[in-house]
Amino acid sequence: MRIDTLFFTTLVLVFIALSCNSNQQQAPTTEQTDGVVTIEIFNKEISKIMTPQLIDVRSPQEFGGGHIDGATNINFNGPNFEQSIEQLDKTQPVFVYCQSGGRSGKAYKKMKAMGFSNVYDLEGGYSKFVK
Repeated sequence: MRIDTLFFTTLVLVFIALSCNSNQQQAPTTEQTDGVVTIEIFNKEISKIMTPQLIDVRSPQEFGGGHIDGATNINFNGPNFEQSIEQLDKTQPVFVYCQSGGRSGKAYKKMKAMGFSNVYDLEGGYSKFVK
């Protein structure tokens, strides 16, 4: 009888411990999300940096029609995209976006292949940012 009580008590304590841990939520890393992060995470991470590397990979015409404050335009489809990206600091976070997420997703993959360690791709792009 004593073994059953000890077993039951242990089982209850383990269940309680696991239940408490399941309520803790952490923001996904860029590795877990393939770089795509929500607006909230994007803004939170940018706010931690004095001068963030914020890159708009849309065309100059799209960029001229409106962009996130502080962004630099490096056209993903332009002839000098890789050379321009190489000028960024690979050890610092880079925040990238396009109109809806397609080009920035490709830019994210290219940048990771080029050795960038921490790249954030804005989910939904500029069109979701301005809503």
